[in-house]
Amino acid sequence: MRKKGIAPAVCLLSTVAVLAACGGNGGSGDDAAKQGANARGPITFVTGKDNSGIMPYIADQWNKAHPNEKVTIKQQSDQADQQLSDLQQHFQAKDPGYDVVTVDVVWSAEFAAKGWIIPLEGQYALETSQLLPATVKAATYNGKLYAAPYASDGGLLYYRTDLTKTPPTTWDDLIKQCDGKTTSGTITGPKPGCYAGQFAKYEGLTVNAAEAINAAGGQIVGPDGVTPQVDSAQAATGLDFLVNGFKQGYIPKQALGFQETQSLNAFQAGQLMFMRNWPYADAILSGKDSKVAGKFAIAPLPGPSGHGASSLGGHSLGISAYSKYKATDLDFLKFIESDDIQRNDLNQGTLAPVVTALYSDPALVKKFPYLPTLLASIQTAVPRPVTPYYPGVTEAIETNAYAALQGQVSTKQALTNMQAAIKSATAG
Repeated sequence: MRKKGIAPAVCLLSTVAVLAACGGNGGSGDDAAKQGANARGPITFVTGKDNSGIMPYIADQWNKAHPNEKVTIKQQSDQADQQLSDLQQHFQAKDPGYDVVTVDVVWSAEFAAKGWIIPLEGQYALETSQLLPATVKAATYNGKLYAAPYASDGGLLYYRTDLTKTPPTTWDDLIKQCDGKTTSGTITGPKPGCYAGQFAKYEGLTVNAAEAINAAGGQIVGPDGVTPQVDSAQAATGLDFLVNGFKQGYIPKQALGFQETQSLNAFQAGQLMFMRNWPYADAILSGKDSKVAGKFAIAPLPGPSGHGASSLGGHSLGISAYSKYKATDLDFLKFIESDDIQRNDLNQGTLAPVVTALYSDPALVKKFPYLPTLLASIQTAVPRPVTPYYPGVTEAIETNAYAALQGQVSTKQALTNMQAAIKSATAG
């Protein structure tokens, strides 16, 4: 997801409205969408590597019910940038063999604007009233739904219950608790590191930086998805929380290389008091090899004056404009959102459901006590920049945020540079 976006050669774009005239709302995308509208047949579902082990169940259940319209699941790598590159190449080649594709929430605008996936309206309309509104919004572009929400995600704060009974709700509270003054008393003996998220130079840093900036009231791009707005006092307050963490020591120096796995490993080994991560970490931290099993809990992310703002994660499924069997594709999208599949995705793969009612299901809450907290995180989550130029925008964020975390530039200079880089990335 760090590859630079390729600007359309036919026009320079200053607003999303102008962009629509060059992509998703007209031209070859609409023509292709009409092909195979009522056709049925075998389809291929393209998705990232199945690290959760849920795909065999999906294939078995679908194929039993649709023997003449079987699905073949093509797994990509487990790296988001490689997944995106693969999809871009096949879309550009108008490959009819990529029928249904997994769309990261930050790819929706690009795929829609370029006419690669079809709008889910008219005969392709989906019922969305039972879905989390944030997931529907993330799959919507220019007022139209372009993908079916499939799995959501939200950032959470993991904390050591043997060191503090009450999680921090503000950044200042987090720092004070790490200094040794907790709601459980004073920490004695060797103290673990304070806090870590994902701060290596990759997409995870965009997530963490965006969460800090959004929590402080800043924003990265305007509603048009093009105009940068990150060079602000509010954004500086947010990014400073991370920059000062490395300066003052409440974020360990080694966290500059942390992705999700490294931060999870550090917390699991008892080396951190607080950690920002996704819901999947709960199962691993509760495992028999975890030093903190039974000694941690989950809370919303803190912010400058109260609970912070998670970045919205997750994926949707889109129908390729070049698929020959769009009627089957549409049924597969509905199948993916069915109660049976959503429950299995949570039980088997700990994927966050997109169906709102499942978050209050007694059996699921008993098995996954963090579900109400996760629901609150998703409901208040702020999407990463919604822009057709996302690869270039995220490159600008992570590159300049990383320079600030390293101490190479000041927070102010990093945001000034970020603003200029985003302006260049969205210029067309």
